[in-house]
Amino acid sequence: MHDAAFVKRGPVSRICVVAVFLFALIAIDSAHAQTVAPAPDTILINGRLVVYDRDPAQALAVRDGKIVALGDASSIRALAGPSTRVIDLGGRTVIPGLIDSHIHAIRAGLGYSTEVQWLGVRTLKEAIERLRVAAKTAPRGSWLVVAGGWTPRQFREDRLPTQAEIAAAAPNHRIYIQLLYTHVLLDPGGAAALGMADSADWAARLTLERDHERKPTGWLVGDNRSISDLFNLLPAPTFAQRLDGTRAFFRALNAMGITGVSDPGGYNIEIADYQPLFQLWRDRALTVRVRYSLSAPRRDHELEDFKALTQTRPMGSGDDWLRFNGIGENVTWGFYNNDNPSDAQKEQLHDVLRWAVLRGMTATFHWHNDRPVHHLLDALARVNAETSIAKLRWSIAHLNDASLETLQRMKSLGLGWLVQNAFYFRGEAFLGQRGPEAARLVPPLVSALRLQLPLGGGTDAHRVMVPNPFVSLQWMLDGKTISGVAMRAPEELPARIDALRLYTQGSAWFSFEEPTRGALAIGQLADLAVLSRDYLSVPIDQVGGIVSLLTMVGGRIVYADGPFVTLEGRAN
Repeated sequence: MHDAAFVKRGPVSRICVVAVFLFALIAIDSAHAQTVAPAPDTILINGRLVVYDRDPAQALAVRDGKIVALGDASSIRALAGPSTRVIDLGGRTVIPGLIDSHIHAIRAGLGYSTEVQWLGVRTLKEAIERLRVAAKTAPRGSWLVVAGGWTPRQFREDRLPTQAEIAAAAPNHRIYIQLLYTHVLLDPGGAAALGMADSADWAARLTLERDHERKPTGWLVGDNRSISDLFNLLPAPTFAQRLDGTRAFFRALNAMGITGVSDPGGYNIEIADYQPLFQLWRDRALTVRVRYSLSAPRRDHELEDFKALTQTRPMGSGDDWLRFNGIGENVTWGFYNNDNPSDAQKEQLHDVLRWAVLRGMTATFHWHNDRPVHHLLDALARVNAETSIAKLRWSIAHLNDASLETLQRMKSLGLGWLVQNAFYFRGEAFLGQRGPEAARLVPPLVSALRLQLPLGGGTDAHRVMVPNPFVSLQWMLDGKTISGVAMRAPEELPARIDALRLYTQGSAWFSFEEPTRGALAIGQLADLAVLSRDYLSVPIDQVGGIVSLLTMVGGRIVYADGPFVTLEGRAN
């Protein structure tokens, strides 16, 4: 009877029974998979994790360099295995690792271990003392170099050092102090030591500054190219010093919560200067993910040189730690710091860009002022009319006074905008030149965000700015100079979370990596920073003082301080 009833119910009943059986097998397999899944390498618990587009999480788990789980502390702790490293965050804020989208990190590293650093020094007295301390260990007669990243406005004394002060601090040494790309101070014997004292060429290129009594101050004034060429007269560090400097500079970036950089090449860097970076990469000793561009090495040989340099280096070559990301910021010399390019220079740029498009090459362009930017945009539009450039994620760096018309045109071409905090140092100069009304819109961050124009945050360090991302973030949020002068209008001040996105997801967009970097999300690389203070709630004027207490890149601890100091370098 039972069998008969079963037969009567027919094929449909059989299908249902089979389905129930298969569902049971799937459930068993799923439960088994959960029990045998590898335990995380590391879990972070009891924190405030800034997770975009949802409420903050308390904890996360990392396995094989990626985030594999997010949630509350108890559920994440339950995933731990016998060898899982458990880090209690003590309620501290965790953000995605910061990515500086435009920083000359490779060049900065070359001399970082041999230079005297004035980054963030708050008094001229301390700056001079750093020269005196460096002179105690530097060989007699050697050069003490301050390569940039400072402004007299950061000093309580609010003035430049004098030649007499630096000479008294290190009387047995040569001294070179560079301010931005406009001024250099040498000790009394410095010009002769560099072979430029009686040079007619240098006399034509540089102006000797004089005081109100017409006496020379020792400060030399020149344009960008002249100051760069003057720097190149200094003795170059050895390869070992460059290697140590690169390692030390990257560690300094880690201490600021930086886990990635995009380097645009630029002045004062040759192709051979990339070798310390490549050495650290080969040694698997990088602590920062580096995306680098190549600038044109020689004037009027741009296309020839790019073809040669990229024969064995196609776009995107490398790995998660080091990757080639196209050409720039000096794509052609005729379009670099030139507001009035000739027709011949326009043709030269077009030839290079047409070649770049055919090879899927990303490009970034250095441009300062909005008034003549139509020259660049016209050149890009001409290339775009032949082949769409939107998919290549080309970008313009700087352009602080961008107009709404320019932003709309950039958006229509598929360009992105790399924004740095230049006016944190130089805002007062802009105010003096253009007035307060123009200053209210420099740069128009919120307008660009409203247009959904891709934006990346950065610093342009270390010649012209400190590399500290929190200083840049504070400037984004309040629009004030280092002296506290408010410039940008309130309607162009972004929300904190939006500014943070620019320094994370926004920056990742320019290297095609927003799916894998820039957020605390399952499946993304475990690049993160545990902060000394809560970025989302600390008073805005204190954002610049935030530091990282724990920085991880790919789940590896690359920097630790304070309560986490014992964790650095320890295996899971």
